[in-house]
Amino acid sequence: MTWEEIVPLLGPATLETAQMVGWSAVFTLLFGLPLGVALVAFDRDGLRPLLALRSGLGFVVNVGRSLPFIVLMIAIIPFTRLVVGTTIGTAAFVVPLTVGAVPFYARLVETALREVGADVVQAAQAMGASRTTIVRKVLLPEALPGLVAGLTVTVVALIGYSAMAGTLGGGGLGDLAVRYGYQRFETSLMIVTVVLLLIIVQLLQSLGDAVARRLSHK
Repeated sequence: MTWEEIVPLLGPATLETAQMVGWSAVFTLLFGLPLGVALVAFDRDGLRPLLALRSGLGFVVNVGRSLPFIVLMIAIIPFTRLVVGTTIGTAAFVVPLTVGAVPFYARLVETALREVGADVVQAAQAMGASRTTIVRKVLLPEALPGLVAGLTVTVVALIGYSAMAGTLGGGGLGDLAVRYGYQRFETSLMIVTVVLLLIIVQLLQSLGDAVARRLSHK
């Protein structure tokens, strides 16, 4: 394929990938952050020890993280159809992308929160701060650089997941690489798609690292 033929294909595919990754990242943050907080708060030495609930949440997170993404996409097809009414297209694959990323990010949130010094939490408790206040004004602000770094890693993983979703009708750059690059033996398009994905990942990783460093210095 010539460059004039490749460029018109890249624009829509890149937009579809951006939509899948963007919406999935938003939902992952909305669900993964509270889940990660719960894993810490309900633990034995947490703000509100609830060991049975903590064990149940930990089990769900571990199961979610252990499933290969392509298996997960197929396994939750009925749930995807229930949520969006279809199992193909960009909107449909936001569901498995989110389901796959939430446990991953929740563990990163848990790790970031556990790095907050116990003395900081104890000082807030000594001042009479409530559990909710400690989470909102102590744990989350103190762990913010780690939370941003974890979200960056998750978004990069979502880009890889979105490329895999293209093999099952999800659209985006993965679908373009498979339908044109692989099935039609268009090696030039395959190379361009891979290079574009690498550039996107590098830009996002650099941006996330820069934001995390800036927050850490503050």
